[in-house]
Amino acid sequence: MAEVTVVFADLTGSTGVFEALGNVKATQLVTRLTDWIGKVCTAKQGHVVKNLGDGVLMVFARNDDALEAVIEMQRTHSERIKTWPESARMRLQVGMSRGEVIEQDADFFGDAVNLASRLSDLSGPEQILGTDSVIGQLAADSPVRFRSLGAMDIRGRNESCIVYRVEWQNDILTEFFTVQAALTSSPFTKAVPLAGSITLSWLDVETAFLSADLPIYLGRVAEAHFVVSDPRVSRLHTKISWRAGKFHLEDVSSYGTWVRFAGSSAVVALRRQECVLLVEGEIALGAPFEDFTVPTVSFKFSRHTS
Repeated sequence: MAEVTVVFADLTGSTGVFEALGNVKATQLVTRLTDWIGKVCTAKQGHVVKNLGDGVLMVFARNDDALEAVIEMQRTHSERIKTWPESARMRLQVGMSRGEVIEQDADFFGDAVNLASRLSDLSGPEQILGTDSVIGQLAADSPVRFRSLGAMDIRGRNESCIVYRVEWQNDILTEFFTVQAALTSSPFTKAVPLAGSITLSWLDVETAFLSADLPIYLGRVAEAHFVVSDPRVSRLHTKISWRAGKFHLEDVSSYGTWVRFAGSSAVVALRRQECVLLVEGEIALGAPFEDFTVPTVSFKFSRHTS
């Protein structure tokens, strides 16, 4: 058995693209993008195992080559789609793992393959998730930035897995998001004060909650403090709490929560994890923002001066 770094790269939002462009044009676009992903892989000494619809399975003998490849994919693709019409935009989500695999009939099998596939599903648009087997091989002076998401339960595995998010964006500070570690204040935002309120809006419903009233739950049932009536929303979907002078959002749902902050195109995908709400933005419940029908809750802050 050979030890390799396994990469799953998937295009998100393809369903909407097929609806907007039609089968022929959308298929051509997906094919061009997956072919391009394969060329980046090959240029970085990787091997394309197979295309899976709008995704690509790849393996790399060298871990550093794999990381260089996926970071280049994200940076190049995110830059070029800025000029594309919204109806044609598909973003990349990537899962990575390293371990021993078995090659059989030009296909690859093993725990590392399964893990990379699961992490690709768990990652959000424009995200790269990797196991500790990937991050652990980085040299101390490696330029690759990452943040631990802690132990995550992966479907089909008895043991949890330590997962990291690779932060490939040059213009986004690693301190902007958090899961387990405390955040320092972002230099391009105003700090949330020691007392304040958060206002949530969905459709024609708008409710303000004082920091002293927290924690609160967003969910589908009447017991939730802020009710979002949609079948994709869990009974109690996400929790907002107030700790150390900051608002924290924690996903407690079945299908996940996505957060998008004002002034940034990056999206934080949460699966039983949390992030700090430093600036106003939007929360997608039960599906990513690429699904234009997803229930989306806006949030903003009011500051108290006394």
